[in-house]
Amino acid sequence: MTIILIAIPMFVLFLAVEAVHYRYNPQDDELGYAMKDTVTSLSMGIGSRVWGLLWDVAALLGLSAAYALTPLRIDMRSPWAWVALLVAEDLCYYAFHRASHRVRLFWASHVVHHSSQYYNLSTALRQEWTGLGTFVFWVPLALVGFPVWAIYLQQSISLIYQFFLHTERIHLLPRPIELVMNTPSHHRVHHGVNDQYLDKNYAGIFIVWDRLFGTFEPEVERPRYGITKQLTTFNPFRVGFHEWYVMGHDVRHATRFREKVGYVLRNPGWQPAAVAASTSAA
Repeated sequence: MTIILIAIPMFVLFLAVEAVHYRYNPQDDELGYAMKDTVTSLSMGIGSRVWGLLWDVAALLGLSAAYALTPLRIDMRSPWAWVALLVAEDLCYYAFHRASHRVRLFWASHVVHHSSQYYNLSTALRQEWTGLGTFVFWVPLALVGFPVWAIYLQQSISLIYQFFLHTERIHLLPRPIELVMNTPSHHRVHHGVNDQYLDKNYAGIFIVWDRLFGTFEPEVERPRYGITKQLTTFNPFRVGFHEWYVMGHDVRHATRFREKVGYVLRNPGWQPAAVAASTSAA
């Protein structure tokens, strides 16, 4: 996405400003930055742009094919077309993000973004190196007639907006904003591994989707960040592929085809009944 590449200097600038602000205005209840963690996050971000070229080509071909197949065309010269795209794209993002937490095949990629135990603007840049096929969540936009270039532009706008959600420096915004928009407070909940925060607040720009679909949780207690089985490595390759390795191990050792499919397509914590029973008994 060209606009994201253009925005990289802005990301780096704000990251540096936040880091300096943490340095000279420390708060006891905030984690701030850790050098090894930040370097890993930046490495994952750079790698995502390199590896992402492959997935971008597949996504471009898929969305272009969907747009070519439909007779529908939306005129982007109308301001209302952009309003409609803003709302529709954000709903598609919500569906993608929710599936990325509920389907292990997608979680194997998305877990990278949640693997840091810190929460700052560098965490926003900790992105996966895999992601083939996720473009299907945006295919409906092309099928109803939104041009592919407009879809990509709106996706980029959404990602830039979400970059600024990854901070502990902003606590609560005015209540009308907190009711409608995704905010740092809402997104901190999403990155939390506290029991009540797991699988909550999937929003991109508008938190209203979570309120409508029952996945909203307010920030009450301080979040603990990371994943339920925390990583103890800062190696970018292990961070990028650890869940793929574990998923492959589970699939190889499953005795039934149904179980193999379950390890790939069911939720990340799923186990066959027999395995779950023996694990709980132990």
